[in-house]
Amino acid sequence: MIKKRLSRLKKMVQEYPRQFWILIGSSFIDSLGGTILFPFFTLYITKRFGIGMAQAGILLAIFSLSGMAGSLVGGALADRLGRKIMIILGLLLSAGSSLVMGFINELEVFYFVAVIVGLLSDIGRPAREAMIADLLPDEQRAGGFGVFRVIHNLAWVIGPSIGGFLAARSYMSLFVTDAVMSTITALLILRFIFDTKPQKAEEHEHQSFRAILAGYRHVLKNGIFVAFVLVSLLMLLVYQQLYSTFSVFLRDYRGISESGFGMLMSFNAVLVVLFQFWISRLVGKRNPFLMLALGTVFYLFGYTAFGYVHGFFFFLGAVVLITIGEMIMMPVQMSIVAKLSPEDMRGRYMAASGFSWSVASMAGPWGAGMIMDNYDPNLVWKICGIISLFAIAGFIGLYFKSRRIKQFSG
Repeated sequence: MIKKRLSRLKKMVQEYPRQFWILIGSSFIDSLGGTILFPFFTLYITKRFGIGMAQAGILLAIFSLSGMAGSLVGGALADRLGRKIMIILGLLLSAGSSLVMGFINELEVFYFVAVIVGLLSDIGRPAREAMIADLLPDEQRAGGFGVFRVIHNLAWVIGPSIGGFLAARSYMSLFVTDAVMSTITALLILRFIFDTKPQKAEEHEHQSFRAILAGYRHVLKNGIFVAFVLVSLLMLLVYQQLYSTFSVFLRDYRGISESGFGMLMSFNAVLVVLFQFWISRLVGKRNPFLMLALGTVFYLFGYTAFGYVHGFFFFLGAVVLITIGEMIMMPVQMSIVAKLSPEDMRGRYMAASGFSWSVASMAGPWGAGMIMDNYDPNLVWKICGIISLFAIAGFIGLYFKSRRIKQFSG
């Protein structure tokens, strides 16, 4: 059995190009730093500044809004300057941002810094996603983004435990560790990665940056892409709650400690590491919009359950449902963006797709925080169920529309 699995793993490694694996391996280091810090960030700011979830939600909204702007600029620059330079720049700016945040003692200053950090730290994300799409043919992209998720979630298996250990001693050590990891990743990419900017994109090198940004008008004219982003926004409003509101809800309303939350997140990551490859191959052969609808069904039941259950193991069962939905949807979502984007505009399409993530990160925690601070906190999860229903309907509508489009036929 072990020999058979090793043989399958070796075959899978050989299917993808060497640069893809170098990019994935270096990204693991950066993801590890992020998973050491990010799960405890909401806990940190509520404890550090003595604020409720509503104010914490405003801070997260500022990060997301400015990050959306930074991502749009980064996507345009990735198409003009290249993927590699933007990935490195994003990593170095992220490292500096982490250090700055760790030293802030005043909430008012943190609000100001959140704007700057958001603008700078997300500038390299579209370039990394565009590079993965550049490296892989269409039939490998869902699997490739699935591999990327497995590596990211492998970091989630390790990171929260390390983060919990460090946070118990010093929250500052979380920020320093994240900065060090990002810097190491930047050095590896500088040394071992070559750029993948398509030759066609070189035609735009002499255009002004303003003209490059104006290319987003082309993105907005792609009706099915815009509809996909808007429906994805509904799904992501629900998804983001797991990584922002959920930890505070467990601590303040269900009596489950930070370590219990860390164990739930680690279990989520273990499931992804064990089953993502298999699920990615399975769903990669089917219409991606239909798979998004199916995945959101699991969100519907998992997130709604949070409002009704008590006890660690009941929450564990709900997290399993959410994780199944996550494994179905996330690789497929990025493959849709790659399918719909011209290769010379891939950075801008990746950045535009991030609009749904940014708005969800901005509105989701703030809205949930307002409900938790002023109303029945269980209402958050019931609303998540309702939003999931609308997202399911939207993805089914896109499924029928996509059957008439060449990229999704067959």
